[in-house]
Amino acid sequence: MLTILGFVMIATFLVLIMMKKMSPLAALVLVPALFCVLVGKGAHLGEYVLDGIGDLAPTAAMLMFAIIYFGVMIDVGLFDPIVRLILRFCKADPVRIVVGTAVLAAVVSLDGDGSTTFMITVSAMLPLYRRLKMSVLVMTCVAATANGVMNTVPWGGPTARAATALELDAGEIFVPMIPALAVGLLFVFFLAYVLGRRERRRLGLLTLDEGDALARDAAAPGARAAEPVLAAVGGADAPAVAVAGAGGPGRVPLTKDRLPTGGGTGRGPAGQPGTGGADPRPVGADTATTTAGDADAADDPQTLDPDRPTLRPRLYWFNAALTAALLTLLILQTLPIPVLFLLGAAVALTVNFPHMPDQKARIAAHAENVLNVSGMVFAAAVFTGVLTGTGMVEHMARWLVDGVPDGLGPHMAVVTGVLSIPLTYFMSNDGFYFGIVPILAEAGAAHGVSPTEIARASLVGQALHMSSPLVPAVYVLVGMAKVEFGDHTRFTVKWAALTALVVLGASLAFGII
Repeated sequence: MLTILGFVMIATFLVLIMMKKMSPLAALVLVPALFCVLVGKGAHLGEYVLDGIGDLAPTAAMLMFAIIYFGVMIDVGLFDPIVRLILRFCKADPVRIVVGTAVLAAVVSLDGDGSTTFMITVSAMLPLYRRLKMSVLVMTCVAATANGVMNTVPWGGPTARAATALELDAGEIFVPMIPALAVGLLFVFFLAYVLGRRERRRLGLLTLDEGDALARDAAAPGARAAEPVLAAVGGADAPAVAVAGAGGPGRVPLTKDRLPTGGGTGRGPAGQPGTGGADPRPVGADTATTTAGDADAADDPQTLDPDRPTLRPRLYWFNAALTAALLTLLILQTLPIPVLFLLGAAVALTVNFPHMPDQKARIAAHAENVLNVSGMVFAAAVFTGVLTGTGMVEHMARWLVDGVPDGLGPHMAVVTGVLSIPLTYFMSNDGFYFGIVPILAEAGAAHGVSPTEIARASLVGQALHMSSPLVPAVYVLVGMAKVEFGDHTRFTVKWAALTALVVLGASLAFGII
C-alpha cells in the first residue's frame, strides 16, 4: 500500500504543478500532508516535517546568503565584462548564445555547487535571452542539464556519497567515468546547438554591425563607445529591442532572416499574419507564458544596466579576488558552505556599501529571490520528510529492486544505471545513495558485480536529478530566470533523461560498467 501511495503522491504533485493547478510551494506542502493522513500517520506529520527541515536548513541558509552575495556582485558590476565578451562572441546568434550558455554552465559547475552555477549563468546570459526575445526555457534546460553532468565531480556530492555509502575511493569511481561523462557533456553541447537552431529558425539570424565598437567597450569597460546595432535581412517594420552594448541600452531595429519554410504564413509578434512561416513563441512555451515573458522582459530587473548607480568599478578587482577566494575555499571545503557564503555576503556588503541605508537597500532588492528560494526549500522539506518518514521511499525502492528479474542479476550495473534516472529524480541524493545504492550493490555482489561498477552506474541519473523538485538549486534557476517550475519541467525532463541515457550508453561502450 505504501508503495502505491508513494507513486501516486509523486504523480499527483507533478501533475498539479505541470498543469499549473497549484503553485510548487503549495503543492510541496499540501500534497504530502494529505497523503500522510491517508496512510494513517497524520499524528506524526509534525515530526516528519521537523526532521525534513532539520536536514535542509543548512541548504536554505546557504542559498539565502549565496543569493545576497551574488546579487551584490551583480549590482557592483562583477559580471558585466563577461556579458560584454559573451555578446561579442555570440554576435546575437541564437545558436552561439545557447551553446555559450552550455559552456559557461559547464565551466562554472567545476565548483561543485549547483546554486552558484545557476546564479552566475543566469546573471550573465538572461539579459541576452530577454533582449533577443529568446526562450528562457532553453536557457534553464541547457544550464540544468550541463550542471547535472558536471555535478559528478568528486567534490560535487553524488560521487562522494556513493564512495561513502559503499566504502570506496572517490577517485576510483570518478576517474574511469570521465570518458562517459565527457560524451554526455558533448551531447549537452550538441543539444544546445539543436535548440539554438530551433531558436534561430524562430527568430532569424541577427548580426552585430558594430562589433568593433563592442570590442573596444569590452577592452575598456568605462569607455563610452558607439552602440552596437542589431541588423538582419528583413522588413523595416520589425520590432525594436533594447540591447545593452558598448555605451548602454538603446533602442535598435530587430529583424529576422526570412528562412525558407515552404511558403507558409506565420504569426507576427502582434498576432498579425506574417510571411516568414516561423512561430514567434519561445520553444516549449504557450501563448500565455510568452505574453508574460515579454512583459517581464520590458521591465526585467535582471537586465544589466551599464550605468546603474550601484556599480563599483574601483572595487572590481577586490570583488573578483573575493569571489575567486570564496569559490576556492568552497572547492577545498575549508569551511561549511553556508558559513562561507554568510561571511562572503557580510564582507561584500560592508566593503561595497559602507553606509547602512545602502546595505539595507541591497538586501531589500534581493529579498524577493531570497524569500522565494528559501520558502521552496522549506516546502520541499515537508515533501521529503513525509516521503521518508512514512516509509514510502523505502517501500518504493524495494519494490523496484525486487522487481528486477533474476536473469538480469549479472547486469546489475546496467540496471542500477537505468534505475538511477527516475530514482534520483524522485528522491534526494542522500536517500538514493545511502538507502538504495547499498541494496543494489548487495544484489549485484550475489551475481559477481563489483560495488565499484554499481557506484559508477549510480552517477548516470545526475543529468536529470538537477531538475528534480527536491533539489533546492533548481528553484534558484527558475526563480532568477522568472519561469514557472512546471514549464521548466515539461521542457527539460525529456532532454535531461536522454542525456542520462547517452552517459549510460557511453559507459557500456567504453566498458566502464
